[in-house]
Amino acid sequence: MVVEDNDLNRKLFCDVLRANGFEVEPVADGNLVLQTARDTSPDLIIMDIQLGGISGVDLIEAAKRDRRLSGIPVLAVTAFAAKGDEERIRAAGAEGYLSKPVSIGPFMSAVNALV
Repeated sequence: MVVEDNDLNRKLFCDVLRANGFEVEPVADGNLVLQTARDTSPDLIIMDIQLGGISGVDLIEAAKRDRRLSGIPVLAVTAFAAKGDEERIRAAGAEGYLSKPVSIGPFMSAVNALV
């Protein structure tokens, strides 16, 4: 599942994943993330942190509190790259972290390490 409100980034992530044999559920609206995850039971959630109207960190924390979602690994992909951001995002429950702009090689390495 790819959670990204930027159309170009979401399309890029989805295209790369599909080209590598993954089925993808794109989600543009942060308010739909938890229900979509419950409905689709993804193997991985790729989570943008800066979503319109809702924080990806809050969504990660909510997913990790939900017994149906807590076992799904989360790869945070974010433009946040300031000191302490990775630690804060990992403390929320993200198993992986990449800062934007993301290169394809490291992105797929991170995905493959988590699924």
